[in-house]
Amino acid sequence: MEHMKLHHVGIVISQEKAQRFMEKFGLETELYEYVEAYQADCIFTKRRADESYIELVVPKGGVLTRFNNGKGGIHHIAFEVEDVEKIRQEYEAKGLEMLERQAVPGAGGIIVNFLRPRFGEGILTEFVQRI
Repeated sequence: MEHMKLHHVGIVISQEKAQRFMEKFGLETELYEYVEAYQADCIFTKRRADESYIELVVPKGGVLTRFNNGKGGIHHIAFEVEDVEKIRQEYEAKGLEMLERQAVPGAGGIIVNFLRPRFGEGILTEFVQRI
């Protein structure tokens, strides 16, 4: 398996709480984009010194509105990889399931897929490929 570096931590949160969170911790927006596949606004904060992001996910409908009984919270961790499709094939060859049959567009010129939590020791794990 290839080396993976942390890309971001995703937090499901309301618009109002996202704004307060960013103000409280002095965070600035680097990217704000709607992701159709997950019916959510995705706010990526400016990169940290270690080159990772915090992603604030603001659900606009769909399953994410019910995450943690509607309370939100830490949702996933994301690793940057060279080839999301290769990762999918490797995990599926081991009998592990991904959320999507093929990668879907994410915010900011990336494609993504997720390893289902039951195969990630209870942690939803996203794989991100820059395009």
